[in-house]
Amino acid sequence: MEEKKNIGSLFDRIAGRYDFLNHLLSLNIDRRWRRKAVAAIATGKAANGACLDVAVGTADLAIETARQLPDVRIQGLDLSARMMRIGEEKVRRLGWEKRIGFLQGSALDMPFEDGVFDIVTCGYGVRNFSDLDKGLSEMQRVMRPGGALMILEFSYPDNRLVAWAYDLYFSHILPLVGRLVSKDRSAYTYLNKSVKNFVWGDEMCNRISRAGFSEVRYKPLTFGITTIYTATK
Repeated sequence: MEEKKNIGSLFDRIAGRYDFLNHLLSLNIDRRWRRKAVAAIATGKAANGACLDVAVGTADLAIETARQLPDVRIQGLDLSARMMRIGEEKVRRLGWEKRIGFLQGSALDMPFEDGVFDIVTCGYGVRNFSDLDKGLSEMQRVMRPGGALMILEFSYPDNRLVAWAYDLYFSHILPLVGRLVSKDRSAYTYLNKSVKNFVWGDEMCNRISRAGFSEVRYKPLTFGITTIYTATK
């Protein structure tokens, strides 16, 4: 998809209304999804180490990780400077500047040495990678042996009726509301296409395995409209 080449600037354009629209369009269910996603990696030795949150955005997932894993130091990485500025302000209000940091950079060429993180997370970001396999390989490269991977991403329901309603929502309602609130005609059309054209379920697990991860599992949430993927190195 052509839009992925300029994904940082796309999210810069909608940064100011991104959180509001996320919560509105998901009826606040996105908060519960993040809680469940972090809970999936909240046990074991990795819960006491360093975490990289790829595509940190406005830091909702990083903040939830900090809440559930109080001994973890989180480094956020994102291409969108404006999204991260909003995240930094949230972190300042919580007084967690020493716990959550932000760095502008690409998930396809991370500015970190090999094996420096115990946990790598990504919430609703991998579908925006212009090269999914390269992004997953980078996640594997920067993770220590025994580390935990957690990816939270949209998926498609198996139930035909739910899939029909989901497709109607993503194809018509979401782009319309997104355009009206964000004033950006293309961004929410792209978000719709990015979900419809992405992989999920077993195929996504196969891609994660090919990147060098083991113990790859997935758990669909809310009729399968979003999925938690976990793995280890």
